[in-house]
Amino acid sequence: MHELPQQLANGLILGAMYGLIAIGYTMVYGIVQLINFAHGEIFMVGGFGALTVYLALPGGTALMLALPLMLIGGIATSVLVGVAAERFAYRPLREAPRLAPLITAIGLSIALQQAVWKWYPDAKKARTFPQFKSDAYEFWNMTIQRGDLFVLIAAPLCMLGLGLFVSKTRTGRGMQATAQDPDTAKLMGINTDRIIVMAFAIGAAFAGVAAVAYGLRTGEVQFRMGFILGLKAFTAAVLGGIGNIYGAMLGGVVLGLAEALATGYIEEIPGMTQFGGGSWKDVWAFVLLILVLLLRPQGLLGERVADRA
Repeated sequence: MHELPQQLANGLILGAMYGLIAIGYTMVYGIVQLINFAHGEIFMVGGFGALTVYLALPGGTALMLALPLMLIGGIATSVLVGVAAERFAYRPLREAPRLAPLITAIGLSIALQQAVWKWYPDAKKARTFPQFKSDAYEFWNMTIQRGDLFVLIAAPLCMLGLGLFVSKTRTGRGMQATAQDPDTAKLMGINTDRIIVMAFAIGAAFAGVAAVAYGLRTGEVQFRMGFILGLKAFTAAVLGGIGNIYGAMLGGVVLGLAEALATGYIEEIPGMTQFGGGSWKDVWAFVLLILVLLLRPQGLLGERVADRA
């Protein structure tokens, strides 16, 4: 049990990253009731955008100085792809049967993967992402890397900032109105097309932040990384209550903790040794999703209209 603090820290770091991506799912679903299965690839292209900015900087640039520019590059790339997807892939299908945009999202996901695989140099292999070289921080039997501190700080700040934006600003109230009744929102003078674009852009920006956090943590990016992480983030959104901003982050943290604890301790249970270790970490995440859908399909926090965006 002396490893418990470290496993909890690992789970919290993972969960914060899942939560950042999950907010993108919940933003889009809250407005247009669309599960954007290409969101994982929007996360992926953000990682490559950040890496491209870093490679364009003069050699020897300190990562601490490069990080703000990498964030801008990752967020800009993700937002550009997310907004383009809304305009050219989803908007023409807004009045179509709900299965059509779902299939389109899956097709867009594959297309983005193949585009990066085709056009980015050496994308067939994992590309090295810069990491902080300094020593890790150790306290309370936990070891925290400097790159991990980034997501632990960025995730709650992004979530709280978005919550305030949705609840306090005119655009945020327009998002709430559009989420509740888009037709009535139009009659009230709200530009619902602009609101929907804003939802895609904000979700994509959060995915870009998560992509930088992923690169700093793992030291690599590759064109397939958005598939599993996107599915896990969707699991987190459902777990917390899809359409609920705070629920998405809570679902991500719960999922990250469950994954870390299962990876660390399942193999210590008699008769369960073969189900432990890192090779089963993805399986336990989706086992948790199945249990939530069976026992509490509305998610941990449910779906509150005031938090849908």
